Amino acid sequence: MTFLAGVIPAEHASGHILVLPSTHGPVAVSELAAAWFSEVEWLREPSRTVGSRRMAGARFRGMAQPDALVPGVLRLGEGYVATGPFEVGEASLAELEIRATAAEAYSVARGDGLRDVRGAAPTSYDDRDGIARAFPHALPQGEELRLVQWMVAAARKTGGGVLADGRQPLVPDPAGSVDLGLYSAHPLQPADVLPMLRSLIATADVTVDRPTPDGSPHYQLVGSTAYDGSIVVDVERVDRVPRALGSLDWRSYGPFAYRMSWMPADPYELELEHPSGLHVIARARMRASLARLAVSLQSRIAGILVDDGGFIADAQELEGRNDPTTGSAPGARAWV
Repeated sequence: MTFLAGVIPAEHASGHILVLPSTHGPVAVSELAAAWFSEVEWLREPSRTVGSRRMAGARFRGMAQPDALVPGVLRLGEGYVATGPFEVGEASLAELEIRATAAEAYSVARGDGLRDVRGAAPTSYDDRDGIARAFPHALPQGEELRLVQWMVAAARKTGGGVLADGRQPLVPDPAGSVDLGLYSAHPLQPADVLPMLRSLIATADVTVDRPTPDGSPHYQLVGSTAYDGSIVVDVERVDRVPRALGSLDWRSYGPFAYRMSWMPADPYELELEHPSGLHVIARARMRASLARLAVSLQSRIAGILVDDGGFIADAQELEGRNDPTTGSAPGARAWV
């Protein structure tokens, strides 16, 4: 099947295509890119023709020509550009199994028009992002691999998808994003955080507590369950924060990182594009639990939340992780 036929112009159809749902408005693709790359800027911003003009001729009397979208060019990193957006309709999205009524697509390729030199064929086809499956003959490497990884992460964040080389679909499950990190200016001691974790898993306890010489906290909390795996909270002062925070006022976050992660009963399944049904059920419960823990922490010490894709997680996203109607949070608590 040829996906997005007639949507992406022929001169851009062989690039890696990123599809971002826009049902609720345009997607800030430059913000998604800035979370991963340092050199992000519009070389030519997208635009629309100003107003609409009436079509000439008696047969078109009273009809107006719709505005036309003029794609822009966004620089990504050192040698790549994203051209777009190109408008994608619901029928094309259904072919890709993307649940949205409208989307914007971007074609990502080298700015110099040359082709990337790729590595050897993958030795295994089991990876969370499905990249080995999409490139069965020669894997991307270096900057191209990083671009593909970013595109899959952005698709997971927004509920979109990717067409590798313009033809191989990668549609990651948004519910696969579980882990969260809170970056705050306020340090909490284990005794402050443990009750929050115990409200979700009563048997949680401190497993590591090694304060640094300057008195900064450095500890780990673990809450284990019989069926759903464990929630692990690592707290420490860090020298570097995620790139996504660089666009914010430094006073809105701080150097103390509260990393909240899920360790399933079988960690190997974290690396599978299509894990087992039991893993998915446990993941949904723990995803909701981690969201509740993150909300509790943030309400106590403020700060900014970052998801496991390196993107800022806002209140609406956390609310969605807790909403049982989305299918991502069946059950109220983890199975202890």
